Amino acid sequence: MNKIITYIKAHKIKSILFGVLLIAYYFCLPSPLFKDPTATVIMSSNGRLLGAQIAKDGQWRFPQNDSVSEKFKTCIIQFEDEHFYKHPGFNPVSIFKALRDNLHSGKVKRGGSTITQQVIRLSRKGKSRTYFEKLKEIILATRLEFRESKEKILSYYSSNAPFGGNVVGLDAASWRYFNRSSNELSWAESATLAVLPNAPSLIYPGKNQDRLLKKRDRLLSKLLQNEIIDSLTYQLSVAESLPQKPYALPNTAPHLLQRMSRSNHGERIKTTIDIKLQDRINHIVKNHYNKLSGNEIYNAAVLVLDVKTRRVLSYIGNTPTDRAHQKDVDIIDKPRSTGSILKPFLYAAMLDAGDLLPNTLVADIPSQFGSYNPENFDETYDGAVPASRALSRSLNVPSVKMLQDFGLDRFYHYLKNLELKDLRYNANHYGLSLILGGAESNLWDLCKSYAALSSTLNHFSENSSTYFTNEFCEPTFLDSNAIDFGSETDDKILFDAASIYLTYESLKEVNRPEGDENWEFFDDSKQVAWKTGTSFGFRDAWAIGTTKDYVVGVWVGNADGEGRPGLVGVQTAAPILFDVFDLLPNSDWFAQPFDGMQDVDICKESGHRASPNCVHVDKTFIQVSGLKTRACPYHVLVHVDRNESFQVNTSCEDLSSIVHKSWFVLPPLMAYYYKSKNPFYKPLPKFRNDCLGANTVSMEFIYPKKNSAIFLPKDFNGKTNDLILKIAHSKPESTLFWYLDNVFVGTTKDIHDMSVKPKPGDHMITVVDAFGNEAKRRVEILE
Repeated sequence: MNKIITYIKAHKIKSILFGVLLIAYYFCLPSPLFKDPTATVIMSSNGRLLGAQIAKDGQWRFPQNDSVSEKFKTCIIQFEDEHFYKHPGFNPVSIFKALRDNLHSGKVKRGGSTITQQVIRLSRKGKSRTYFEKLKEIILATRLEFRESKEKILSYYSSNAPFGGNVVGLDAASWRYFNRSSNELSWAESATLAVLPNAPSLIYPGKNQDRLLKKRDRLLSKLLQNEIIDSLTYQLSVAESLPQKPYALPNTAPHLLQRMSRSNHGERIKTTIDIKLQDRINHIVKNHYNKLSGNEIYNAAVLVLDVKTRRVLSYIGNTPTDRAHQKDVDIIDKPRSTGSILKPFLYAAMLDAGDLLPNTLVADIPSQFGSYNPENFDETYDGAVPASRALSRSLNVPSVKMLQDFGLDRFYHYLKNLELKDLRYNANHYGLSLILGGAESNLWDLCKSYAALSSTLNHFSENSSTYFTNEFCEPTFLDSNAIDFGSETDDKILFDAASIYLTYESLKEVNRPEGDENWEFFDDSKQVAWKTGTSFGFRDAWAIGTTKDYVVGVWVGNADGEGRPGLVGVQTAAPILFDVFDLLPNSDWFAQPFDGMQDVDICKESGHRASPNCVHVDKTFIQVSGLKTRACPYHVLVHVDRNESFQVNTSCEDLSSIVHKSWFVLPPLMAYYYKSKNPFYKPLPKFRNDCLGANTVSMEFIYPKKNSAIFLPKDFNGKTNDLILKIAHSKPESTLFWYLDNVFVGTTKDIHDMSVKPKPGDHMITVVDAFGNEAKRRVEILE
């Protein structure tokens, strides 16, 4: 050390010059070595190519790949640089021979460059091939050898060498010329690609076949001579034909590629996509598209999630339609009218809040909510229907009534906690139509929400009845991402497990089309909780289903929003949904979360907690929050004669002959529609005529509805049709007196329908019964 210091002091200028040269040598190699734009490449979960988007400079140049296939590695070393693993970046013997031959011939006949030198030349694009440039390459090559391993240098070469046309790099070349990855290439195919970078401007598939064939076969012969391949492999290899023209790259998930290119442009991304499942669902979507396009329905999207890992297993952003019908639009993240697809969230919210039991009767009668007049899909009414059945049949009127009772703001709060990004306005902007498609959402957010509910239920059963703080997280399509569900907690995050389970119990019924019985239903041996939706004007059709392990979401429609007759969830989206579920493994049904439930006596007729007057009672498990719901309001204790034909009291019957009986009684308007669907419903008997006193009577208008504006059409003779008024009375045998604008128009008994012919304008209809009860309804007749 002292000698070095002494020498430096004695030769300061030389030492400084040497130091400067050493520093210059250290920093002479740029980092990164290659700055060319690269293609965006997406791979499946098992490393298969799903698709690629060409680089910005128009080259098929895949991102740097540090892994080089063994066959190509062997071929390129044997062809370009046999002493690659021995030299320091340049080969003096090769350089001497190249210099001698070039001087002798008077032109550049051979290069003598090593693979390391070629990597340097590839990185220094456009440099003239002079002896001075060659000297620079040698210096930079030795620096590269110091900085990187031999394997890294080979990966630089294989990722950046030209392979003819606009194909750069081994990965792109293997797919463009042989339609598979470089790891799957034969010896002949690997040899073909090894000789291509030697003269890419002259030799590329489809042209100069003889020269390419000779180069390839010479390399194969060398492999045989060096005992790298045996004679049989050699014979089979030279018999292989050359590629004739480039293949199109795989396009298995084009819309996911678009999505990834926005956030990871120019990168190679390994996704969570199951390529076999993706291929098969692409086939399903294509088959359904061929049918749907006959009805001018051109677009569809499918998303499949793994509930336990929240990984995206399949991502189909659109159908294989044409540009005129917006085939490049990725529907999965686009806002569309929700139709009925939000109804399960309302049902679960009401269960969770303790405002409802699974089979509580809800009103299904013609209803007016201000100026809003919802109707059921089939335009009929049940009078009263169990809440679970209203959900499974997707009845609109009960859903709006439930939303009104629950509270618009309360439900909106639940939806915001689901992080539905397309709910951009406040609750009042949407009003009660929120539950029937007045709002917008997208397939991604909806599937994410269903997956969170399913995962909540799974975790509750598997982790000692606890919840996870990050249950409502974003799914991932990046293979490197692992979802962190947060920490365990005893407190629910949004919905309790019991409410979710009871919601799914309602949704797992299979045969429930919204008014069309012609669909061939899914094999009910698979238990799936599913829901369809259809937006106003038949613009959007939805179907989302979940099992313990998977969520499948389907949207069908036209990307431009054009509605089509028959564009109904159960007819167009549901068949795709169950075709996809057919591809997925069967799942056990969700475990019942007993720790969040309690068995109580439930009235079989009303679905409420049983009151002392309820006769038919079942022991049923309900959510704990349901314990605060009221007891059955529809069973009343009445006094009837022994034949149960009349109500009686002690003024007309001996006390010993009076039968005290619990009777199921619905309000008049509910009873009017309920008895048409329930033939065993027995209205409350009337009082016998000889009894003093009478039961309380009530009546309600069936038609017209509140604040109606009605247009009376004309028949074929030009005569204006009558307006038919209808009313429901708790004692149908009563006589009703009808008035139009305080003018008496007639009486009715038993069947309370009255025909009137009012002139255009505002009118008041008044009905009075024999007991003095009165009902009024204002109506506007339009011209």
